[in-house]
Amino acid sequence: MKSNYDFSSAKRGAVAETKGKTRITIWIDDEVLATFRERAGAAGKGYQTLINEALKAAVDEKSAPVTESALRRVLREELRVA
Repeated sequence: MKSNYDFSSAKRGAVAETKGKTRITIWIDDEVLATFRERAGAAGKGYQTLINEALKAAVDEKSAPVTESALRRVLREELRVA
């Protein structure tokens, strides 16, 4: 082993390789973060995992919340049949 190494021309490499995930910085309201941390503690999961699951559900069309227009359309269809 050398007593001195020259890092003057070294390039920083990736710290960690992850498949399918990207590290980001995001600003979240304190109340929202506190809620996720509480729920994570109760569920025995990490709060970041719960946030990721919530974001996945938000972008999934199948689990998207019912919109007012969709609800009105369904009600009209059902009332016509009844």
